[in-house]
Amino acid sequence: MAGRDHVLRADLSAGTVSRERVPERWRRRFLGGKGLGARYLYEELDAGVDPLGPENLLGFCIGPLSGYLPGEPRYAAVTKSPLTGGFLDSYAGGEFAGRLAGSLSDCLALLVTGEADEPVRIVVHGGDARIEPADTWGQDTVAVADAHPDAGVACIGPAGERGVAYATVASDAGDHHAGRGGAGAVMGSKRLKAVVVRDVAPEIPPELADLRARYEREYAEADTGRWQAAGGTIESIDFANEVGALATEGWQRDQFEAVDDIGVEAAAEAAIGREHPDWEVPGGFEIETDDGTSVPRGATPMTLGAGLGVGEFDAVAELGGLCDRLGIDVISAGNAVAWAMRAAEAGRLDCELAFGDADGARTLIEAIATGADGPCEAGVAETLADGVDAATDAYGTDDLIPTVKSMAVPAYDPRAAAGMALAYATSDRGGCHRRARPVEWEAFTETADTRERVAAVVTAQNTRSVLWSLVADDFAGQVLWDDLGAEWFDALGNHYDPADLELVGERVWTLVRLFNAREGFDRAGDELPEAFTEPIADGPAEGDRIDPAAFDALLDAYYTARGWTQEGLPTRESLARLDLETAVDTDTLDGNVPETAPRTRTDDD
Repeated sequence: MAGRDHVLRADLSAGTVSRERVPERWRRRFLGGKGLGARYLYEELDAGVDPLGPENLLGFCIGPLSGYLPGEPRYAAVTKSPLTGGFLDSYAGGEFAGRLAGSLSDCLALLVTGEADEPVRIVVHGGDARIEPADTWGQDTVAVADAHPDAGVACIGPAGERGVAYATVASDAGDHHAGRGGAGAVMGSKRLKAVVVRDVAPEIPPELADLRARYEREYAEADTGRWQAAGGTIESIDFANEVGALATEGWQRDQFEAVDDIGVEAAAEAAIGREHPDWEVPGGFEIETDDGTSVPRGATPMTLGAGLGVGEFDAVAELGGLCDRLGIDVISAGNAVAWAMRAAEAGRLDCELAFGDADGARTLIEAIATGADGPCEAGVAETLADGVDAATDAYGTDDLIPTVKSMAVPAYDPRAAAGMALAYATSDRGGCHRRARPVEWEAFTETADTRERVAAVVTAQNTRSVLWSLVADDFAGQVLWDDLGAEWFDALGNHYDPADLELVGERVWTLVRLFNAREGFDRAGDELPEAFTEPIADGPAEGDRIDPAAFDALLDAYYTARGWTQEGLPTRESLARLDLETAVDTDTLDGNVPETAPRTRTDDD
């Protein structure tokens, strides 16, 4: 079976597409997905490049085993974030991801640069691509998918066209999203409306068929598979509420009285089916709303329900479906609306909004995404389109909604789980619960110490970095944790020791840290918002808070475990161990961020 060893490049300014071979050392050391995307971004972007400028690179990346691994096929959208100004990798599964793997053929990525004069789409087929005019500009994500019934489509909606800093790349008619951090805004800045893939997902080769079947069974029988089969990610809201870690009404409380009305049982009762009814793990619940069918994930009831005080499942599902069609991140949009509700409650804004007001939330989300009139005074929606931090700065509302690196934190409150606070703080793309999630075990123990918390976070970050370089399914991919895919590579005659793959994960995490350091991020970027130092008001975790001194000690221990300085920069000894010495510029390591970063391709040519 032929391997993937090329990338496609689309230069929208020049209107050209080309193919190039990926250096063999890059493929070996970074695999694909997140790792290879990070290597290209570090190589080709100058420090300080405008995320919404033509020089920014947007990669649609897959991995060397894409289309074969258990669970849903996935792809990675990799770019510099317009929300955080740092590295961004966002992931989405479904039909588009599988068809992208088939359409790219022997390529690991479609790399997009430049800026088109008029709206365009990129059509990928048979390992090649072409740039065509797009006549769907102005349409929502469902309409764009409907316009391409014979293909897989990843596109932007009105939010991406307008440059909302947390616009998504939506695929499969908005059922899946590369959500956090604003990859959709990068597409919009390039006037790239859609990527259209014509081929079907690759067939499972005979040498992998038995392996795939075995891993699928193992996933279905594992705790994660049974949890997914029972309720999908929606059950997360029930768990968070039970342990007193469910951010409610704009982070003012940590339990929601109406959780039963928007949790997993409500979803199951309202569902018209499951996303993959014939699979052993059938996927999320399909919900019929007035505006069409949607598949709400756990973040929908957590952020648009409890976070906004909305306790009716139909209303929450409709808000989620609205975000899907507009192409806007559910977590960031919910936190933006919660900020406006709290600011209005405090008398800091002229805004007809209150917690529990689903109609007002809907109107504000539409205003943010489309520029329509909203429920607040002029300028509020436009400011919120740049994120919660932008609104905080503009209106002087202090720390109403917590953010890390300017990304609004998901609805897992970390004050009852210091390891989760560390995971948020050190996340490479901003406030994110997917890099590491120690809250799943930490909430049930009172004996976790610094060493255990640091080890759990570091291990998860490294492991997920290698699995995201393979671009494995987030949940089914957990059956790969033991050997990180080594058995799959062996089946294809491309040997890796598990230790080699562990090193890939640490190498990728470290390279991303260096990318962010070159953009000016250091220890200060790993600070927690002040809101987390205030005690939880009630519930099972009443009185819990993050002690700043204790957290500083935890962060020190994390840096030590990583082999970084106490300012959060990797040491030269760490780079030597990770075989990164010749790949990075020494000015960054010395704390001097150059105005123009030197090119480094020669080490791997």
